[in-house]
Amino acid sequence: MTKATQTPMTTTSVDVINARIPGYQGLQMLLVNRQGIIEQILPMGTVFKRSPAEKLQVIDVVGDWISLGGVDLQINGALGLAFPDLNSENCHFLPEISQFLWNVGVDAYLPTLVTTSVENIQRSLAVIADFIPNQTTGAQILGVHLEGPFLNYHKRGAHPAEYLLPLTLDAVKGILGNYAHIVKVITLAPELDSTGEVIPYLRSLGITVSLGHSQATAAQAQQAFALGATMITHAFNAMPSLHHREPGLLGAAITNPHVMCGFIADGEHVSPTMLQILLNASHGEQGLFLVSDALAPLGLTDGIYPWDSRQIAITNGTARLLDGTLSGTTLPLLVGVQNLVKWGICEVETAIALATDAPRKAIAYPTISPHQPANLLRWHHDPSTQKLTWQRLLPNSPVKNPLSRTC
Repeated sequence: MTKATQTPMTTTSVDVINARIPGYQGLQMLLVNRQGIIEQILPMGTVFKRSPAEKLQVIDVVGDWISLGGVDLQINGALGLAFPDLNSENCHFLPEISQFLWNVGVDAYLPTLVTTSVENIQRSLAVIADFIPNQTTGAQILGVHLEGPFLNYHKRGAHPAEYLLPLTLDAVKGILGNYAHIVKVITLAPELDSTGEVIPYLRSLGITVSLGHSQATAAQAQQAFALGATMITHAFNAMPSLHHREPGLLGAAITNPHVMCGFIADGEHVSPTMLQILLNASHGEQGLFLVSDALAPLGLTDGIYPWDSRQIAITNGTARLLDGTLSGTTLPLLVGVQNLVKWGICEVETAIALATDAPRKAIAYPTISPHQPANLLRWHHDPSTQKLTWQRLLPNSPVKNPLSRTC
């Protein structure tokens, strides 16, 4: 099990009572020890004993929802830094970004490297590989998501065409270099591999294969799933639309119980109505998870910002190239949870799980359970306004100079 980089600091044991927890029936109580670790999750009314000498704090959340923090499997940057631009001179931003993400409710994330030159990818991977073992505070980097460069030219979206590569074993090995051990997810277009060798190779390295930026037919998608692909990148976006005679990549994914689809809930990438159809078809968090797809201006004000050699315009949290091409968002992950509830397209429990439990399940990372750090969020829902708010429940370890050696 991977250890979280920031856990609650408590001077006493804590009992959180009258809590609703996604995936649990009825009101629960969480027993947290002095080390900030969940010891037990028990139904309210369960009789248990603590040591008489044990100092104890009781927090009654009076029916509010409790979850772990979010896990963002697709985030391209923050605070003005795009992860593909990482180098030895700007790597000091990584602790700041990790702390910022912690502050907006994210426990862990995959820095996402979009299509760029092999040199840029290798340089960014080197910086992240050096950072991970030294990280001490903030949202934990679990690994890297490579979104490209093995994408279909016709579905490349905002990815620069000049850096797209053919999907061959040699090209994949060249991109991974010595850093396959930190690549957690890779997005690729499966129809580009005529040999069927790439997906099994990536799976043999423990890398989750996500299909996206693709024109794959349903048959091609099903073949990729049979080879080991288990994920879809930003459902509906950069793939064929659902069609009643050719369901395509997304249709094949929705009907496969072993495949999970990431999606963006900013109201721009996918309309709320289509998201409701997607949730209904996929049985909620069983087949879906939220991502932010946030770009480098996450945490900054709206405006025009550099993006590789181009510029993007940020308006109300939506990012577009200056020609109008949709390229991402600058809304934090948990805004997607709030949107789903505000739009009335799923229950509060499902919305919370889509950003907290579901991404963990997608990459086989532990969900809320005993022995996990009690990085707990408390969610309060006002049914009269459909407003959902959250806060970190327990005091966190103090923010300090995160690393004495940042790079």
